[in-house]
Amino acid sequence: MRALNVEQMRAVEEAGRKRLGDLELMRAAGERLAEAIQFFAPEKARVVAFAGPGDNGGDAFAALARLGRERHSVIYAMPARSPSAARRDAETRARAAGVEIHPLPTTAAEASRVLEGGAFALDALLGTGSRGAPDGAMAPVIEALNSWVPEAVLAVDVPTGVDATTGEVAPNAVRAGITLSFGALKVGTLLEPGRDFAGDIYLGFIGLDPEIEALGPPYVQTLSTLEWLAAMPERDLSADKRAAGSPLVVAGSRQFPGAAVLCARGAARSGAGYVTVATPNEAADLLRMHLVEQVVVGFDSSDVAGSVATLLDLTNHCGAVALGPGLGLDERTGEIVRGFVSKLDLPFVADASALFHFAKHLDILRGKRCVLTPHAREFARLSGGGTVAPGARVTRLREFVARTGIVTLLKGRATLIDDGTTTHVNMSGTNALATAGTGDVLTGTIATLLAQGLTPVDAARVGACWHGLAGQAAEAERTLGVVAGDVLDGFAPAYDSAHEIAAEVDVELGFQLARVYTSLSPR
Repeated sequence: MRALNVEQMRAVEEAGRKRLGDLELMRAAGERLAEAIQFFAPEKARVVAFAGPGDNGGDAFAALARLGRERHSVIYAMPARSPSAARRDAETRARAAGVEIHPLPTTAAEASRVLEGGAFALDALLGTGSRGAPDGAMAPVIEALNSWVPEAVLAVDVPTGVDATTGEVAPNAVRAGITLSFGALKVGTLLEPGRDFAGDIYLGFIGLDPEIEALGPPYVQTLSTLEWLAAMPERDLSADKRAAGSPLVVAGSRQFPGAAVLCARGAARSGAGYVTVATPNEAADLLRMHLVEQVVVGFDSSDVAGSVATLLDLTNHCGAVALGPGLGLDERTGEIVRGFVSKLDLPFVADASALFHFAKHLDILRGKRCVLTPHAREFARLSGGGTVAPGARVTRLREFVARTGIVTLLKGRATLIDDGTTTHVNMSGTNALATAGTGDVLTGTIATLLAQGLTPVDAARVGACWHGLAGQAAEAERTLGVVAGDVLDGFAPAYDSAHEIAAEVDVELGFQLARVYTSLSPR
């Protein structure tokens, strides 16, 4: 699912106006917004819209004009000094439909009073083109909306005060429970901190698909539920255990055996039929005590050439490799890791200790089918650019991938995956995943998806989405104290729930509205 920045969205809308006309676009937006109101607002709730002076406010007029007398609707609007023809049309139709129209409240107390009695509110103050702090006249309304029930606040296109390109948030931004984005998702609502103000994001299709498809790079995308399910590999009915996915996990040490255990189990829980774990001899017996369904093979880490040969021999029966969790940071281990990868033909995912050993040797990875999965500190070391500022994550990641040619997954509140063509933003997840070992689980998951035939970028984005959903499933069962092992138990429930959500979206939303993962708490 494509996401656009402000500049791209302006170009799309300008081209769309030439093809369809202003009135047609705003009426389409009004249709989608009216459908969303009918879907989300309780049956007897009054619809209260707060409209700014631009076309974002016009969309609210168009929606309530469409609903007519089906809903008790009222709009509190700022006057438009030079309204577009589309906004004038929407205002005229809203009045004709019996919608009450009043000036914007001047105090927070007054704005709060109009919300009393179970209202469903629309934030249509500012649209995608706005930047910086909202107009002072909007402050009382924003204060009232942020004191209202979040689930009853729907932002039109983008929450007021959220930068639609960067995700930066003004001090007095609206914190919505739902955001309905028109035409295409807005990049700023996918990135932190903007995504925390957007709530549950939905996409309304208004006929701009040809213009969106005609855009060139840079591309930003995210996976909807339906897209994620479609991208998931399916196990063939006649598949044997190795054909179902046979990753090799090179991980663990005497000091950190748990990382290898979690990685191997992550591979298994994501559908691998045969998981082999290669670990230094001194850790092998520890791993065998915990891994009864997986095969554990030891190698002599004091013998670099012998270890490389052992690992390469194991790859003859495997489809992909997970490399790094819990391995030592000593130079001899680094030589084994680099020597192994320099001769490796299989796709692989590198994490944790492997990233440490590759930091000054990225040339070894050029041309390899691999995924790097650093967190922020690891990425700072890999990229050589120091600490990554929150607003610079997309830019820094794109620079790194363009320079190295390596598919990279940058972990974070909004995990990013870049392959040099597209930046994929993962929308699933929860802060419950901020606990030791969950990254090892993700590494195992990506290795299985690679072994099942997905490309590095697809394995990374599909794996990140599933891992995040598993974390949400774990949090639903245990609101406090989620550990990595709980995430392992969340893979199957997450997969089942996704099918249920997909069916619900098909039935209740229809093809004109699409749901996107963002909210961390169930609605």
